[in-house]
Amino acid sequence: MQLNKMKYFDSISETVLKEFMAECKANNSDSGIFVLLPENEKNATGIVQSIANSLTIPIVGTIFPALVKDDSFVTSGVWLLCFEKMPNTWLYADIPTDPVQNAKFVESVANELNSYLDSIEDEDDITLLLFFDALIPNISTILDGLYAQMADRVNYLGSNPGSETFQPMACLFNNNQLVNNGLLAMMLLQHKGGILEHGYKVPEKIIHATSTEGNCISNIDWKPAFDVYKDFVQTQYNVEITTENFYTNSVHFPFGILRANHSVLVRIPVALSDGGALFCIGEVPSNSVLTLLEASEANSSNTVEAIHKSLSAKYSSLQGGNLLLFFCAGRHMHLGNTAALKELKYFKDFTKADQVAGARSLGEIGPSTLEGGYPLFHNATLVATCL
Repeated sequence: MQLNKMKYFDSISETVLKEFMAECKANNSDSGIFVLLPENEKNATGIVQSIANSLTIPIVGTIFPALVKDDSFVTSGVWLLCFEKMPNTWLYADIPTDPVQNAKFVESVANELNSYLDSIEDEDDITLLLFFDALIPNISTILDGLYAQMADRVNYLGSNPGSETFQPMACLFNNNQLVNNGLLAMMLLQHKGGILEHGYKVPEKIIHATSTEGNCISNIDWKPAFDVYKDFVQTQYNVEITTENFYTNSVHFPFGILRANHSVLVRIPVALSDGGALFCIGEVPSNSVLTLLEASEANSSNTVEAIHKSLSAKYSSLQGGNLLLFFCAGRHMHLGNTAALKELKYFKDFTKADQVAGARSLGEIGPSTLEGGYPLFHNATLVATCL
């Protein structure tokens, strides 16, 4: 996988974008472009598609709440990442949530991806980049299904585009489609994957999710989930959470799902029902062992340094390279904009990367260091890789 070049444009100018795409095409007739748009520029999708089609250059794209541009979050403009040879991509729309239909969908996707892998002579170092619409409620189940049929033939990495309002929005596209409830898959050859880190600490006290469905927790320890949650926050952190301040406070007190091998999945509650059920970004299996996580301090450097160490082990020096970074919107809310920008700047400075492209995402996908290459769906993380 060779990235020819990548460039951020601070405004959507048809003339300027066309000039860049034409140059990519002139350098290599097999080139293609990965497009990152912020939510405020979602109406520019048609312009980008029209330019690409006029030049017969393949594109795929995602729409996120905001973009990462080096050490800043930006809500206008566009990133264009030009590959010397366009990776194989697949775009799926309207993913079914019914368990039976969803299982058939996952099997179909896995068969399609495995068929492509079978056609490759050298399977070493392949990364499957996955972008799910953030409103899909069963992402973890889909990842489990893909891994069951594809195992470690690929490195898994990705994130969730969509609207930070958590309202439906078509957020995945290619030359001719703009889809809802979709999945974009990209296969990067000769690529060693990436790193996911969250830096949360795990307290000793645990609780149990005794009644769940998908991303909804109805009962914890056989009681209404919100009642247990607010009491836990009050006892553990001396903070009072009410129905009125729930959304602004819950981001600071995410659940951690404790797994048997001591790894932790982060789940941020983002909505509350009238009956006291909690809705998270990402599924919570029934009878999960939960705790309330102690978040990273605003001035912590541990997460960035852990990413740098692991990425350097994969790719040697990061200095002067191009990095792709997804920074969770929930993490941004928890830290606050000033501290989040400080962490972003530390990432840029510490890695000594030439450019950092990416987005503020609504959930992230990556491997746990405790579970080998198994793909896990998280909230509140940083996901990074080299391009």
